[in-house]
Amino acid sequence: MSLLRIENLSMDIHGTPILKDVSLSVDPGQIVGVIGESGSGKSMTAFSVMQLLPDGTNCAGRIALSGHEMLTLGERSLCRLRGSKVSMVFQEPMTALNPLKPIGEQVAETILIHERTSRANAMHRAAEALARAELPQDRFPMSRYPHELSGGQRQRVVIAMAIALRPNLLIADEPTTALDVTTQAEILTLLKRLASEDGMGLLLISHDLAVVADMADHIVIMRQGEVVEQGPAQTLLREMRHPYSLALLAASDHVPEREGQPQDMPLLRVRDVVRDYATPRKGLWGTPGTFRAVDGISFDIRRGENLGLVGESGCGKSTLTRAILGLEEVQAGTIELDGQPVFTGHRPNRAVRRRMQVVFQDPYGSFNPRWTVARLVCEPFHLADDPPTGAARDAAVAEALESVGLAASDAEKYIHEFSGGQRQRIAIARALIIKPDLIILDEAVSALDVSVRAQVLDLLADLSDRFGLTYLFISHDLSVVRSITDRVLVMKAGKIVEQGETEQVFADPQHPYTQQLIAAAPQLPDDVRRLAHEH
Repeated sequence: MSLLRIENLSMDIHGTPILKDVSLSVDPGQIVGVIGESGSGKSMTAFSVMQLLPDGTNCAGRIALSGHEMLTLGERSLCRLRGSKVSMVFQEPMTALNPLKPIGEQVAETILIHERTSRANAMHRAAEALARAELPQDRFPMSRYPHELSGGQRQRVVIAMAIALRPNLLIADEPTTALDVTTQAEILTLLKRLASEDGMGLLLISHDLAVVADMADHIVIMRQGEVVEQGPAQTLLREMRHPYSLALLAASDHVPEREGQPQDMPLLRVRDVVRDYATPRKGLWGTPGTFRAVDGISFDIRRGENLGLVGESGCGKSTLTRAILGLEEVQAGTIELDGQPVFTGHRPNRAVRRRMQVVFQDPYGSFNPRWTVARLVCEPFHLADDPPTGAARDAAVAEALESVGLAASDAEKYIHEFSGGQRQRIAIARALIIKPDLIILDEAVSALDVSVRAQVLDLLADLSDRFGLTYLFISHDLSVVRSITDRVLVMKAGKIVEQGETEQVFADPQHPYTQQLIAAAPQLPDDVRRLAHEH
C-alpha cells in the first residue's frame, strides 16, 4: 500500500492553470525524485500534499496520505498532520529558521505544538533529533542561534525539526542547492539514512539530475505542470523517450564550445597575498587575536583565460575575491591588473577597479527592484570619469543587452518581469557595459536550472570568444568548473592546495582534499553520460 498517492491532480490559482493530471506515489522507505525546471510545478505539487497553498487555489483529483484524504480535510485536521505525518525541508534554511530563537527551542517547538508533554521532555527529544541529524550537543549546544552555524549545519537543524516526530513522509524541496559539494553529499547521505532507519517515504525535489540519479528509487519528470515521464530510476535514466527528458539529460552534462585560446601574457598577478581579520578578545583583559582568511596565495590569470576557483564555504574564496576587486585591503602581498596595483597606498586604484566587474550568485538580490533595467545595466558608469549620457548611454545599454541575447526594448522593463536565467543575463550585461578586462563570476549559475545553466555557460563562452574576456569562475559546482575553465585552483583553509590544467586536476587529483571534493560531487553514470552526449 502506498504511503502517498496523488491521482490526476489538477490545480489553478485564480483561474490560471498550474498543474494538470499529475499522478505519482511514494511507498514507505522509498525515495522518489521529482525533476524539472523552475515553473514546472514541482514545488506546487509538494505544497499541495501539505495543503500549504495561496488563496484562490482550486484543486481537483485526489491526494491520499496514510489513509487521509488531504483535499477534503479541514484546516484543524491538516495542522495535526503537518509535522507529525508529513514534514518538509525547505531550500533556504536561514529563512526557514527563527533568527531570535536558539536551535534547541525551535526543534522542541515542533514537539510541543503536537503533543502534550513537558518542556524538559521536549528539549530532551529535541537533543535526540539534533543528534540524529548529526548535530550532537557536545559539539553543537542547543543554545546556539542559527547565525552561529554554517549553511550545512543550519540545514541539519531544519531536518531535525522535520524528523522530530518521526513523520511517515518527508518532502525535501531543493535541500542542497546552495551548499558546497562535500556538505551536499553529507546532507543527501543523512536524508537517505533517515529514510532507511524510519521506513520514511522521501519526496526529493531537485533540478539537478545527477543528485536525483544517485539518490532516488523512482524518478518523476515534470514540465509545465504535467508529468511527462516517470519510472524506476535505473530504468528511466537509460531509456528516456520524451524530448524534454532527453533535453534535461543533455543539459546536465553540457560542455560549451569555445574557439579562443588564452594568451601567454598574464592579466592578473596575485603574489603572496595575506588577509587577516581580528577576533574578539578572550576575557576582560585578554588581547584580540587574528584569523588568517587568506594565507600567502600566489597565482596568475592569463589574458583570455577562464580560471576556476573551488573550495568549501569558509576556505577564503570570497575574501580573496573582495581583495582582487579592491574592496578589502590585504596585510601583505600584491595584486596587480595588467601591471597596475589594485591598491595605491591604502586606497583602491579607481583606474584599475573600472577594468573589473563581478556577476553575483543571486541576480535578483543584487538589483534594485525599483529601477528599470536601463538604470540597472548602466550602473557601472559611476566608475567612469566621463560617463556617456543621453542617446550615447541608451545605445550602450542596448548594445549590452543585445550582446547577451536580450532585446533593446527590455531596457524599459523591471527586473521582476524576467525569469532567473534572464536576470542573470542582465547581470552579465551590467558587467559588460564598461567593457572590462576581467569578470569575476561568483557562483553565477549555481541556482539555475540545468537547461538555463547550459544557456548561460554557452553565452559566457561566446562572449569570451567575441570580446576576449578573461573570467575568474568561483563555484562549488565542480561539473560547471570542469566544463568551462582552462585551469583550476583548489582552495582550503586560506591556501591553494592544488592547481593545474582543469582536465588534469579532475582526472588525476593529487591532494587528498581535491580527491575528497571530486569524490563527493554527484555524477551521472558513464552510460547515462554517453546517452546525454548523443543528444
